[in-house]
Amino acid sequence: MSWALFMKFLVISDIHDNLVNLEKCLNWGRGQDIVNTICCGDVANAETLAYLAENFKAIYLVRGNLEIYDESEIKKYKNINYLGRFGVFAVDNKIIGLCHEPWYIESVLKIKPCQIVFYGHTHEPWIEEKYGIITANPGTLGGVFSKASFAVYDSGSGRLELKILELL
Repeated sequence: MSWALFMKFLVISDIHDNLVNLEKCLNWGRGQDIVNTICCGDVANAETLAYLAENFKAIYLVRGNLEIYDESEIKKYKNINYLGRFGVFAVDNKIIGLCHEPWYIESVLKIKPCQIVFYGHTHEPWIEEKYGIITANPGTLGGVFSKASFAVYDSGSGRLELKILELL
């Protein structure tokens, strides 16, 4: 588990190689001084993975079910904290869980109790608090089956909000 001190993150998932939407999200984030991301998987190809690595200071990443890049590609980038299919990390003394499919949330919580668990896969933006744990899905940045969306997470304050890309 890595310990880091960052304040704001763009939380993204299910990009599915939509570089236009990724760039729009990234540019909005830069305007808000957000340079870090939590990615809940389904980046898709090596070009999109490289774009993430070149444009974010720190990246926490899990593997989605539709990745077509080779995992050896990840080793090229020192700013990617790769957690495999699921894992946990700490920021601002908060334990954060990360997975792609929601059925891995229980596996994440078995590693270590978390204050928040981010997941993807369903393409539906969602925030829920249950038993003192927040589970949150930023939706699909790729805009597949629903409007393109992402979340903004401030690890210092705990503030979490969903954003619809076309409304920015």
